[in-house]
Amino acid sequence: MSSQQDPVPLDVNPLVLTQFGATVRTGFPSPAADHSQKRIDLNAHLLLNPEASFLFRVRGDSMINVGIFDGDTIVVDRSIEPKHRHIVLAIVDEEFTVKRLYRRGKTIRLLAENPAYPPIDLKDGQELRVWGVVTYNLRKLLNG
Repeated sequence: MSSQQDPVPLDVNPLVLTQFGATVRTGFPSPAADHSQKRIDLNAHLLLNPEASFLFRVRGDSMINVGIFDGDTIVVDRSIEPKHRHIVLAIVDEEFTVKRLYRRGKTIRLLAENPAYPPIDLKDGQELRVWGVVTYNLRKLLNG
């Protein structure tokens, strides 16, 4: 891994935006009047452990069934202990990959969330390191 690929910690200075107190529906519209507002710090909202959080840009389509698409930016937290069914950033043969962790008994696998990709079962001599746990996916919705 070159130094250009080394993760860089996030800037944890407050980034404050206004959050409306109302939820919004994705179905039929609802009245929007008389809803409270408050200021929130996006760092406090998105980063469970700011000093251990990093952003990564996603390449590929192996996780599309959980809403992680090519070009998305994921938040990865290194302080969270990876557990069975967590989505993790793993390193296999010195390559980063985002997959769902399967860990039952002595069986450890990495599962894609796209049926076009087979599970990653480690072969003799292969090393798996879980770099961190994916906590959020940030997707730009505005094109252009």
